[in-house]
Formats: sequence, structure tokens, C-alpha cells
Amino acid sequence: MFLECLADTVRVLRLDVAPEPDAGDERQWRHQVRGALREACRQELVLSEASFGVLVKAAVYDPDPSFNRQFVEPALNAFGYRRVRSALLDYLRTGTDQERAGAARAWYWSALPLRLTEVRAEGTDIANRAGADDRSVMVVEWNEAALREFVRNEHLDVRRCILPGLPLWKSAYPPELYGLVEAAVVIARSHPDEYIRHRVEHQVRGR
Repeated sequence: MFLECLADTVRVLRLDVAPEPDAGDERQWRHQVRGALREACRQELVLSEASFGVLVKAAVYDPDPSFNRQFVEPALNAFGYRRVRSALLDYLRTGTDQERAGAARAWYWSALPLRLTEVRAEGTDIANRAGADDRSVMVVEWNEAALREFVRNEHLDVRRCILPGLPLWKSAYPPELYGLVEAAVVIARSHPDEYIRHRVEHQVRGR
């Protein structure tokens, strides 16, 4: 699926790279697509409406939690924080488990400052979009949805990806969610996965 996302990225953004990999050359082609996208973002890059969904989907399906930034950042700069975060929240709430985990990985980068000054959306000034330049927009909604998903969903990768960015102190939530905060801590502390057990102690230390 990620290769399909990359092919769509090449096609829709018209990147200067082959539209698909040669047989047995997928790894090198992925590297070339990432490089072409980085180079395009250094130039004047005007993103069409179709580019938005392509970039967000690629960020969600990118298995590398470091490189998925390459798809999140141009989308943020062209379309703003609210729209990108709304799309990631939709993946978290309604996507497959793979998409939920990918949305959580991509969310990490959704607070990046808007530094790609040459990247913009076609025919639209980002300053006119509601919440476009507000780095705090939709954080409360995401935290609540992520907390509910962590408690509800037993899928290992979903929990592993949500936990690092999940506030585990009650003051981050309304009183009606305090019970879910405690449930999340109990689940994480007793989880069979060593990473989750270790991570939760790091997050609740000193709370």
C-alpha cells in the first residue's frame, strides 16, 4: 500500500522521478521519491487540492516514523494545521488498525512550525483558513480520541504508536474522562509488551 501511496505522490505532485519502481528496485525507488519530494519543497511548490489527500495518506501509510515527516510538513504548510489534523483524527477514529497506528505516528509531526515558505496550496492563502496557523488547534480533540482508542483497542501497534504522545495526567482532560486516564495507566503498566510497560513509567513519572 505504501508503494501505491508513493506512486500517487509522484503522479499528483508531478515529481521528477520514475512513476513506479523497476522490479526488485523498490527500496531505491522509495529513496528517490523521498529525495524528489524534498527537492520540490525547496523550490516553489504549488499543491493542488488532490495533493492534500495524497500527502496525508502517504504520511499515514509510511512505516518509518522518522521519514513520514516528509509528507506531513508540505501538507501543513500548504493547507494548515486544522485541516491536516482533522484528516489524521478521521483516520484515528474510523480507519483500519494500520491506519490508526499510522495516524498516531504522523500526528507527532503535526506541530511542526510552518517553515516551508515556498510551499502553498493552489489558489488559496493559508492565512485565510480557520485554524491554519494555530499550533494548538484540535489538540484537545485528538487527546480525547487517542485516550479512548488506547483503552478500547487491543491492537499492539495501535497502542505502541498512541502511547508516546498521550497525556496521562487528569488535568489534560475533563472530569468525565478521569476514569479512562486511570484505566490507560493500568493497561499500560500490566501490558505484556515491554516497550509499553517501560514507556508508561516514563510518562507518569512525577505526575
